[in-house]
Amino acid sequence: MLLTHESRSLHIAGTNEAALVRAAQAGDRAAFGTLYTQFSRMIHGILLAHVPYADAEDLLQDVFVRAMEQLRSLREPEAFGGWLASIARRAAFDHHRGARPVADLPDGIPGGQRPDGEAFEVLAIIRGLPESYRETLVFRLVEGMTGPEIAARTGITQGSVRVNLCRGMKLLREQLEAKR
Repeated sequence: MLLTHESRSLHIAGTNEAALVRAAQAGDRAAFGTLYTQFSRMIHGILLAHVPYADAEDLLQDVFVRAMEQLRSLREPEAFGGWLASIARRAAFDHHRGARPVADLPDGIPGGQRPDGEAFEVLAIIRGLPESYRETLVFRLVEGMTGPEIAARTGITQGSVRVNLCRGMKLLREQLEAKR
């Protein structure tokens, strides 16, 4: 069956994840693009749970470049999501290891407050929570993923996702109330 580029993309989008990985391992860039589309929110969420927002975008691209370079070494295509998540966590760890200390600016510098300043404060609080809650909260609150979506992408059971969200939200609320 001969597929046009458009119908080929639709065909690829309808295949399962392992088949996409196998196609990408064979050099199919469209398959890798579909994997990027399916997993970029999850990877962005993992990165946001570990690094400042400004660094997450660059690291997101780095993670997928590393994945593309190392994809042929992945033996189990079904494990792609977990494998990709580990690359993201390693990239965040490497980022922190290579980061140079930055001095805080003194108060009173002109320029006013950022309109999104509260969002960044909340994100900083989330980054201070235990890791199991941190990533799940970012997936839900920042990336807009549903509980079943989080479970499917991370391999965590839906019940565990619910527990992590519930406990994480409780800790987040406590931290926010303590800040007031």
